[in-house]
Amino acid sequence: MTTEEIYVKLTEVFREAMDDEALTLAPGMTAMDVPGWDSFANIKLIVMTEAAFKVKFNTAEIESLRNVGHFVEVIGSKLG
Repeated sequence: MTTEEIYVKLTEVFREAMDDEALTLAPGMTAMDVPGWDSFANIKLIVMTEAAFKVKFNTAEIESLRNVGHFVEVIGSKLG
């Protein structure tokens, strides 16, 4: 899966989790940039992303996430 394909699929996950069909992801985007992206929404995003991409994140990976771009990199590394 290419980086672009990961962004497309991850955007779908974010839009569903945040209930915002207009949401557009950018590599530097953080929780501070998205209204409603709190700790509960973060857990929801992780669970939904694991299901969508059929991957599992460990605690260290989740804690290390800095922004959407890094999230995409971690997903890409798990997909090979």
